[in-house]
This record gives sequence, structure tokens and C-alpha cells, in this order.
Amino acid sequence: MEEGRKRRALVVDDDPLIRRVEGMLLSGYGLETKAVENGKEAIDLFVAGKTFDLVLMDMEMPVMNGPEATRALRALGVSCMIVGVTACGDEAKKAAFVAAGLDSCWDKPLNARIVDELAKKLI
Repeated sequence: MEEGRKRRALVVDDDPLIRRVEGMLLSGYGLETKAVENGKEAIDLFVAGKTFDLVLMDMEMPVMNGPEATRALRALGVSCMIVGVTACGDEAKKAAFVAAGLDSCWDKPLNARIVDELAKKLI
């Protein structure tokens, strides 16, 4: 990452409360955040030339879910850290989500300890 450049994060989740909470957690670590409601909106941002250092990707969303969006982003050559976030307790579904191209996957809700760990990886 270039010296002095502000780190940017994208929160992809259909729940407005989750978008707000995750955005606030990330902002607390100095990340500039943007939030969208589904995977298609995330892909549209990257196609339009936007870049992010971290993407928090929900697994289950309308329009385009997390695994589909993650596969599509990786196919576009997106190499930033993509972290899955899910409330799904099904281990097989979580494994398939990780296999779609995630760097890691966490259960909801994210907490400050997890966000701290992710932020440190970006430094």
C-alpha cells in the first residue's frame, strides 16, 4: 500500500444496521468506508474503477449473494482482502463461501477484536 494513502473498506450487507455498525467499527480504525446492499452493487463499484483494501462481504443477500459476488470479484482480478461475514451456522455453506475466494470468514456480529485483527493486516 502506498505511504500516506488512506485505507478504504467496503461493507456489503443487505441489513442497514449491520452496514452502519461495521462501518463505524472500521472508521474507528481509520478506514474510509463505503457501504452497499448486495454483491452486484459491490461488483459495479469495482467495474467503475473504485478500489478498496478490504471488503466485508455478507453471505446471504438478495440480488447477488456473497459467494457469487466473491467469485465474480476474483474473476475480475480483484486481489484485495475479502472477508466473509455470516450468521449462517451451516459449516458446509461457510466452507463453500470461503472456497469462492475469501481470505477469511467470521460469524456475525463482528466485534472490535476481529476488526482490530483485520485492520492490522492492512498496515
